[in-house]
Amino acid sequence: MTELVESAQAPDFTMAASGGREVSSAALKGKPYLLYFYPKADTPGCTKQACGIQEALPQLGKLNLTVIGVSPDPMPPIEKFAKKFNLEFPLASDPEHKLAESYGVWVEKSMYGKKYMGMERSSFLVGADGTIKAIWRKVKPEAHAAAVLEAAKAL
Repeated sequence: MTELVESAQAPDFTMAASGGREVSSAALKGKPYLLYFYPKADTPGCTKQACGIQEALPQLGKLNLTVIGVSPDPMPPIEKFAKKFNLEFPLASDPEHKLAESYGVWVEKSMYGKKYMGMERSSFLVGADGTIKAIWRKVKPEAHAAAVLEAAKAL
C-alpha cells in the first residue's frame, strides 16, 4: 500500500463500533470527519488521547466534525474503554487491520528488541469532499486534540 498523502481520496470503510453502532464512510459522505488510529484500548497513551478528544468534542461538534477512534481490539475491550471514560464518539474495531492497512498505519514496531506488527498512532482529517486534509503520524497523545481542533477550523 502506498502511503496516503494530503489531498488523496480517503479509503472506504464500514466497521462495528462502540454503543452498538456501525460507522461507514458512506454514512459520512458530504461531512468532515477525523479517523484516529490508536494501538490498544485502556492503555495510558490511548486513554490520554481519547480523553483529550472527548474534552474537545463540543468544539469539534460546532465545526460539524465527526470523530471515530479505530483500534485492532475486539469489541468487548473497546466497549469497556468507552464506558469507563464516558467517550461519546464511536470507537471502531479493526481486528483484521484492514482499514489500518489501507491507511498505511499497520506497521512494524519494535519493543525491547522484539519486532512485531501493530497500529501506529496516527490521525487523518477527511474533508466533506472525501479527501484527506491533514495527516498526523506518530501522534503525541497529550497535544493531539488541540492540533485537530486547529486543523478542523480551517475546513
